[in-house]
Amino acid sequence: MSRLNELIAELCPDGVEYRTLGEVGQFLRGSSFQKKHFTEAGVPCIHYGQVHTRFGVSTNHVVSYLDESFAARMKRAQHGDLIIATTSEDDEAVGKATAWMGDFDVVVSNDAFIYRHTLDPMYVSHFFASDQFQQAKMPFITGAKVRRLSGEDMSKIRIPVPPIEVQREIVRILDSFQELDDALTAEIEARKEILSACIDEMTVDAVPVENKADLIRMLERPITDGPHTTPQLVGEGIPFISAEAVSVGEGHIDFSHKRGFITRAFHEECCKKYKPKRNDVYMVKSGSTTGRVAMVETDEEFNIWSPLAAMRVNEANSARYLFYLLQSHDVQRQVGLHCSQGSQPNLGMRRLERFRVRIPTLSYQLNAVDSLDAIQTLIDSLRSERDARRKQFAYYRDKLLDLPEKVTTNG
Repeated sequence: MSRLNELIAELCPDGVEYRTLGEVGQFLRGSSFQKKHFTEAGVPCIHYGQVHTRFGVSTNHVVSYLDESFAARMKRAQHGDLIIATTSEDDEAVGKATAWMGDFDVVVSNDAFIYRHTLDPMYVSHFFASDQFQQAKMPFITGAKVRRLSGEDMSKIRIPVPPIEVQREIVRILDSFQELDDALTAEIEARKEILSACIDEMTVDAVPVENKADLIRMLERPITDGPHTTPQLVGEGIPFISAEAVSVGEGHIDFSHKRGFITRAFHEECCKKYKPKRNDVYMVKSGSTTGRVAMVETDEEFNIWSPLAAMRVNEANSARYLFYLLQSHDVQRQVGLHCSQGSQPNLGMRRLERFRVRIPTLSYQLNAVDSLDAIQTLIDSLRSERDARRKQFAYYRDKLLDLPEKVTTNG
């Protein structure tokens, strides 16, 4: 019998109590600040977008700071609190949480909640990632283009509350899986740094047709985006792809992260403006992941949501080269310079078309792509291995958290 089974048999043989999140903790909304308020040093802070893009089930460090006088009265997470991103463009991502395990307090933005509770921090963070929570949150999600969860609604969701010894043993088991994931992630990040350095070297060393030219000189047509009106989503039909599909796909459009389906009639209406095509390149132009890039290498039919900017190269250029070029430090610097600053950063497509880039000959582009693709292939292979391990992890996590509920009888 495993240690976990022994603890369950000893401490909760008749099942465990299920309680609402509101009964075992409280939800505190974060404070109002934006990325434009970040400083080089000062008060540590976590923006809700960073919960989506920078942190896993826990973190003990921050990547941004606020001026001390500006942050003086702002809400702060304490060690063990959960930081929950309650705004997203995607149902799966809304409610993503990270346990704050640092030894200092950290300011949290107002599109996130601080969950202060009486549970093991890692146990409750794993619960927020579980299928139980994913299913329980669905009736409470609101909003059309931007999806939201409220603290009041999350407080109604039930969580199994076994004795603390059982919580900690579940966490210990899951930590062993996490160590394997961390090792693969570290190797992927190292390879990505090599790829990034090679991309920058490629764009600097390129012998250009013109020293600097507007990005639109590489394109067959002006940059296009998806429909701005909210479509009527249906149970099946044409996949409707959101910005999350670019962010999660790591360079590819991930069709599992679709906003839903649209009817063929709506798809054909959208296609009067733009019809997706193999080798089109996409950049997220709105939201917390603005600047992320992906391309499509399939003939599968789909359409795109408005936060995506679609680019199609002309015959004198390589789509794959454009894909890498948009990831370069120079282009990403221009993204940062030209994004409007607000609660939802936005990059205008006409500004994107005017980004200044070196455009080398097609032969140079194709040679550069061959070298970069070799590195990218290795990264993709490592990601595939990590994805397989994460599926295994999710399976065992959901099994471990599916604890039998204690049945109470009256009298």
